[in-house]
Amino acid sequence: MKDMKDTSSKDEQKLSLVGSVALGTGVMIGAGIFALVGQVAELAGGWVPWAFLAGAVVVGFSSYSYVRYSATNPSSGGIAMLLKAAYGPGIAAGSLSLFMYVSMIMAESLLGRTFGTYVLRPFGMQSSALWVPILAVLAIAAAALVNLVGNRLVERSATVTAGLKIIGIAILAIGGIFAAGVSSLGRLFTTAERTPPDSGLLGFLAGVTLCILAYKGFTTITNQGADLRDPERNIGRSIIISISLCTVLYLLITVAVTGSLTVPQIVEARDYALAEAAEPAFGSVGVVLTVIIAVVATLSGLIASLFSVSKLYDMLHDMGQAPGLPGHKAHQSLFITAGLAIIMAAFFDLSQIASLGAILYLVMDIAIHWGIIRHLREDVDAKIWVPVVAIILDIAVLVPFLLLKAQSEAFTLVITATVAIIIIATQWAVVRHHKATH
Repeated sequence: MKDMKDTSSKDEQKLSLVGSVALGTGVMIGAGIFALVGQVAELAGGWVPWAFLAGAVVVGFSSYSYVRYSATNPSSGGIAMLLKAAYGPGIAAGSLSLFMYVSMIMAESLLGRTFGTYVLRPFGMQSSALWVPILAVLAIAAAALVNLVGNRLVERSATVTAGLKIIGIAILAIGGIFAAGVSSLGRLFTTAERTPPDSGLLGFLAGVTLCILAYKGFTTITNQGADLRDPERNIGRSIIISISLCTVLYLLITVAVTGSLTVPQIVEARDYALAEAAEPAFGSVGVVLTVIIAVVATLSGLIASLFSVSKLYDMLHDMGQAPGLPGHKAHQSLFITAGLAIIMAAFFDLSQIASLGAILYLVMDIAIHWGIIRHLREDVDAKIWVPVVAIILDIAVLVPFLLLKAQSEAFTLVITATVAIIIIATQWAVVRHHKATH
């Protein structure tokens, strides 16, 4: 009886399905929708809603590999464990895991910069090269402090703020659609009266790459395995519910934005397009409301992301694939994660952060699917055609993105390549040191 009570008590302390979805959407609904709409419009023109819908399709296929592995092998380091199982405990698995880790840090930096941009929007200082990074650093530091308090506070805050974000964005979207005319919903099903991308299909596909950033937070759910009730069933459910919720919200809000603003207006206000779109529909009150929702979304996203990403780093450290802080054990993964996010937020702009994060994530994602196909399909009972389609879709959006970035922002690709080389070199050194000492 006592054992049954202990098991029941432990189960009650674990994340519920609602708590898991709240953490997942907490990471997903943040900088992705608040900061990326303008950048997507630069590439996809007026086809922004279609780009976000296409992003959901790509992520939907991608999620299959994560769901199959995590349901079979639930743990606190889902992605790291998947890569280790597929490629062995060596440089390849460690480097790819760190690609994922760094792409998540990019997402946190994006959240921090978005927080600063929206807070400064009512004062006309949203482009400040000084205050945006200062506020970004303060936001990341504050989120790290919340995580120091404990897991239960993180779950409670995530559940509440996820609800606030969903309701707030839904109000903005529906209000914006009514202001633009309910007929604007019809634009979801047609490209008529939409400004086509300057680079045609290539530009649209490149825009989809950035849209994926607005969904990729679903991968943090795979790290909840050890903390989630009935993970075999609930990891998959949580991922599907989170992606579905975000898809509906993103479609509504992008229809509202493209109904309120022209493509040049969206591009001009690319870092704060939602606030700009709220003004025609709601006036100055709409701008303030958008800023409040953005602040809640970005701060809660930071809290949830730091919680999940720190768990991933802990797993990598335990596996001997990531270094620790000398003489410092308590909360070291949180300090490392927050510290790196602060550095990136301080020195890179939103466009560079988004591009770097998207490229590293998609390279890692392709490796995940290849690992399932080549090594794990029987272990996780995977239908082979799904990860094959996922790889094709990843390549179909990544290649156009790289081609267009090479023309317009070659320096960003140089930075990305440099980061990748540093990760691989660091991983080689860490793995070599680990083998020498064990």
